[in-house]
Amino acid sequence: MQSTRRRFLRLAAGAAAVPVLSGLASAQSYPSRPVRIVVGQAAGSSSDITARLIGQWLSEHLSQQFVIEVRPGAAGNIATESVARAAADGYTLLLVNAQNTINAALFEHGNFEFLRDIAPVAGLTRVPLVMEVHPSVPANTVPEFIAYAKANPHKINMASAGNGGPQHVAGELFKFMAGVDLVHVPYRGSTPAVNDLLAGRVHVMFDVTPTAIPQIKAGNLRALAVTTTQRIAALPDVATVGEFVKGYEASAWTGIGAPKATPAAVIETLNKEINAGLGDAKIKQRFTDIAAEVAPPLTPADFGKMMADDAAKWAKVIKFAGIKPG
Repeated sequence: MQSTRRRFLRLAAGAAAVPVLSGLASAQSYPSRPVRIVVGQAAGSSSDITARLIGQWLSEHLSQQFVIEVRPGAAGNIATESVARAAADGYTLLLVNAQNTINAALFEHGNFEFLRDIAPVAGLTRVPLVMEVHPSVPANTVPEFIAYAKANPHKINMASAGNGGPQHVAGELFKFMAGVDLVHVPYRGSTPAVNDLLAGRVHVMFDVTPTAIPQIKAGNLRALAVTTTQRIAALPDVATVGEFVKGYEASAWTGIGAPKATPAAVIETLNKEINAGLGDAKIKQRFTDIAAEVAPPLTPADFGKMMADDAAKWAKVIKFAGIKPG
């Protein structure tokens, strides 16, 4: 009887180990076929360009094709849900960005939960925003703008690329921390917003550097400050908002996520190779060319904490401003 029981336990233990061993073998051979990186923003967007740059690096260094699949719509939620529901095998990834953490608070009753259903893999870039004004606004510094806004409550129009987007919440955070009353005017994308700012129909905008810098350098718009904690190389003489509004920080960012329960070994493989890519001089230059800063090397856990902290921050802003999905 005892020998039969021992034999049964050995067989049971061996059976239990099969899935584990199978998972390890799968991770060790990863990737053995093409991998999709799903992007929730439009083709040609900075997110799309970022995904293609890192996808090319991964294709070259992991000997499999990393294919970019653009699935815009619903503020990135269509793409995110598709990845959340995909097989957790490392062959479907998501280009995650600041919109995802904003959406976590903005859309409370969706079919998925971003922080729960998307596993963090690695950070990619951080994109500063620039607080810029039309030349008619009588302010050359943030303190001058705050004084002007307080003297003209509800008369200054603040443009954004869309309700609940990174530019909108960056502006709302400024309103809250500076104690000013600005009228939010949402547009369907940066281009129409910038066009109206150039025409003077709106007065101020917190815009991402890829669209802001060309207009600032051409003298069409005036930069008051950048939204990151440190000044940026592209605009070295422009102060940070935080130099005048203590504790202020806002930026767009990108990274890579995967379906929850993706094997840890697969995530580690991707994290290691992505961080290696971010250290490559050519990759850094390509990101600099689109006015993005390469993120510091982050472990999956560190990247996950960053996303959670970002979501908590924007949840407070969304509640304060009463922002609803557009």
